[in-house]
Amino acid sequence: MYSNRYIFTYAAVLVIVAAALLSLAAMLLKPFQERNLAIEKMRGILTSAQVTQANASNAIPLFNKYIVKELVIDSKGNVLNSYTKSPKEDAPAFKLNLKEELYNKSQKRPYKLPLYIAEKDGKTIYIIPMRGTGLWGPIWGNIALTSDFKRVIGVFFDDKEETPGLGGEIAKPKFQNEFIGKTIFDDNGNFTSIKVVKGGVIKLPEAQRIHGVDALSGATLTSNGVNDMLRNVLKSYLPYIKNHR
Repeated sequence: MYSNRYIFTYAAVLVIVAAALLSLAAMLLKPFQERNLAIEKMRGILTSAQVTQANASNAIPLFNKYIVKELVIDSKGNVLNSYTKSPKEDAPAFKLNLKEELYNKSQKRPYKLPLYIAEKDGKTIYIIPMRGTGLWGPIWGNIALTSDFKRVIGVFFDDKEETPGLGGEIAKPKFQNEFIGKTIFDDNGNFTSIKVVKGGVIKLPEAQRIHGVDALSGATLTSNGVNDMLRNVLKSYLPYIKNHR
């Protein structure tokens, strides 16, 4: 029979070997995981700009084709970095951690924001990344605006934890397509954001319906999360927008 010392030594060696193999696997897989995350990020940005053919195999070349400039801006709307070279995924704006920057804002600390500029069909499109909180966890996405920052070209939303068939519908084209053509400023230039309205935009005065979309049925808290995300993030970009409209 084996002694207790032998058994413990054998088990310890197995644990060490297993841990080493797992660490090696994680290290080897990390570049692939980071690449996949970057591709998903590119697809979200492109989808909001109505580059709907983007997929895992062509997202990188399409991103480098349509995104002509990436900016890092500060809380006052000043441009801290402007990047036009390729590959576009090397830009400081693309590498910026929006979650951390928005947290810095919430703590009243200095923060930076990414902004993407695309050229499609001869038109300039500004793409703003967003991040917020849904019912069960984080939600995120992008909103693409016309060159005067007024009208919505398209949006992209995603999540990991919202309820399928309810809050999870924010990731579906049916909900996202409602935003196309909506405006975030009124005719007097006042910021309105886009309201996600429980019971539908029919509840808004007719003149305000251009600034609203229908909330998701049975997903009030997720709809509220999208509403708050749009308002809070877009407000952060107002200094830049007002300087460039």
